[in-house]
Amino acid sequence: MTATIERGAATEPVASAAPPPRKVRFLTSSNGKKVVMAVTGAVMVLFLVGHMVGNLKIFIGKDSFNEYAHALRTLLEPIAPYRTLLTLVEIVLVVSVGLHIWAAVSLSRQARRARPVKYVARKKSQASGYTTHIMRWGGVTIALFVVWHLLDLTFGVVNPKGTNSLPADRMIAGFDPSRWWVTIIYVVAVVMVGLHLRHGIWSMFQTVGRGTARLRPVAALVSAVLVIGFLAPPLAITFGVVK
Repeated sequence: MTATIERGAATEPVASAAPPPRKVRFLTSSNGKKVVMAVTGAVMVLFLVGHMVGNLKIFIGKDSFNEYAHALRTLLEPIAPYRTLLTLVEIVLVVSVGLHIWAAVSLSRQARRARPVKYVARKKSQASGYTTHIMRWGGVTIALFVVWHLLDLTFGVVNPKGTNSLPADRMIAGFDPSRWWVTIIYVVAVVMVGLHLRHGIWSMFQTVGRGTARLRPVAALVSAVLVIGFLAPPLAITFGVVK
């Protein structure tokens, strides 16, 4: 009887693990990760547009720039505490950046696993190699620059005016002609952002099914406007147009 029980037990079906929910399966798929990259990329583009418009207020005057910086921290007062909206924006931005990096790294690993052996006969196109290097090293450059940018102009830790100065004073001191090397770093980083954006915006159009040839100039135009808008204030300060 013991043997019979053991044989019966061995033939019992093993309960399979329940499949993950449909939303989880979609987000972990290639298409889902592309959507994550598109959505988080759109969030970052909107942030860059708002940030660029704020930076351009330095051309109106130091008071206008300081008022803009102060408004970012006092919006929703007295309904919400000081800096509430800005903190929420920063949280959304950090989460977006994290998800964007996760999706990009995950898609890259999936592509390598799908074709672990490179074709010997087929050479990688120059455009493909260019795009890969721009997106990979451009992302690293941007990340390092953001850290410096925050320490310099947001927190004032490495800024000549220090932490207790007004935002406009920190900005003008940060790009003073004597700190020309900071301006060069800023220019290189912003150009990398522009190249990253040009490809990223085009990829976003493709993800949402709007990747027609007519929209390629749109991606280039948006990138060019952001690059020019971000470079105008520091270059104007470095060359003495804004003092």
